[in-house]
Amino acid sequence: MKHAESSPSSNHRSPRNGAAAPLGGRRRFLEAAVTLPLLGLVACKVPVPGQGPPPDLYRLTPKSTFDPSLPTVGWQLVLETPLANAGIDTVRIGLQRAPTLFEYYAKANWSDRAPQMVQTLMIESFENSRRIVAVGRDSVALRADFVLKSELREFQAEYFDSAIPQVHIGMTVRLVQMPRRAIIGSKAFEARVPAQADRMTDIVDAFDEALGKVLRHIVEWTLTTGEAAYKKP
Repeated sequence: MKHAESSPSSNHRSPRNGAAAPLGGRRRFLEAAVTLPLLGLVACKVPVPGQGPPPDLYRLTPKSTFDPSLPTVGWQLVLETPLANAGIDTVRIGLQRAPTLFEYYAKANWSDRAPQMVQTLMIESFENSRRIVAVGRDSVALRADFVLKSELREFQAEYFDSAIPQVHIGMTVRLVQMPRRAIIGSKAFEARVPAQADRMTDIVDAFDEALGKVLRHIVEWTLTTGEAAYKKP
């Protein structure tokens, strides 16, 4: 004997008649819709920006040896942050394979933006000379007798003629006497040093040697030029 079927309520009408589907079927559909995208994410392992090992950081050293005949001066000096174009004004270490092409080494950075790093090393080099009363950056409240303005024009490793790079550093400086703001001298300094090998540590060593040569010349020229102007009546 067949049992009589209960008639469907108004909330559970047949989908064929245009009414809503049973609640159990709708729930299973929603669960599947949520689960499938999650399964896709697990399978694909989408990379997240910023992951991976950080770049190696390198810094250079100040100069500590100078001409013993340098004058000991009684005036104070402020060093402005060197100007630099956008290709150099960065923490990335620059290289050139052609004169019109500027690139960067992968996974290797300076510890600070190049102009700020060079400014700090210039200050430390003047201090290491032990021939000047006071020296500081332009952000320090120092009563300056002279201001040294500079521009960092070359700061890269060059592969123009060899598979082993040559580091090229070039700076121009102007010495300004205060308070009349008169430029009493300007000069360009440049150094090229070949790296021992095309390895990052050897390339940084070449940067250090080349910058050391430039810093030594800047310190010696500034102290000599400034002292001659300071003694004038």
